[in-house]
Amino acid sequence: MSRAIVLLSGGLDSAVALSVAQRDGHEVTALSFDYGQKHRRELECARAVARHAGVKDHKIVTLNLGEWGGSTLTDSTRTIEDGDADRKDIPATYVPARNMVFLSVAASIAEATGAEHIYIGVSQVDYSGYVDCRQVFIEAMEKAINLGTVMGAEQGRKIKIHAPFEKMTKAEEIRLGLELGVDFSLTWSCYRGGEKPCGTCDSCLLRARAFAEVGIADPALCR
Repeated sequence: MSRAIVLLSGGLDSAVALSVAQRDGHEVTALSFDYGQKHRRELECARAVARHAGVKDHKIVTLNLGEWGGSTLTDSTRTIEDGDADRKDIPATYVPARNMVFLSVAASIAEATGAEHIYIGVSQVDYSGYVDCRQVFIEAMEKAINLGTVMGAEQGRKIKIHAPFEKMTKAEEIRLGLELGVDFSLTWSCYRGGEKPCGTCDSCLLRARAFAEVGIADPALCR
């Protein structure tokens, strides 16, 4: 069986990406990051999602991106702003080069374990404007990985980055996830911690709009 590394944040997108990787027939290693985010809810949910999906290998890597700040998600001196689901600017929640860092770690693990696939749940349709979610970045990152690994550069074993939702809306993702049996009640999208999602940050607004488009209640709000 082929192997795949799946970036698993504990959010809606990554939970569906995990199920897509399993549907595609891969033995999955889930990869989550303790990167200095202000709350632990997403990591708790990542563990729950991985358990529910029957993942046997779930790695949690500590990389404190908050040491140099640059984002309201990691900087304790800055407040996470309320969101705008239709914004055109880059929000203050953008974490500098986060997906570049995460994919680099995923590539290292992929090469060490012989995995030829990496899955990431990014989209450039329904997203917060982050530059490291765009298709042009994903394609460039894949090229860089295959130039910078022995697998790709010397052995002809290319590592493929799969971004299956790049052209999909979040509502389309939810429909796919429902087909694949994803338990969305286990996922966490809110940028803020707490017992319940705040409902006002960018991520909450995008998630709420998507479930409304699908025509069902968000299971995470029904627990």
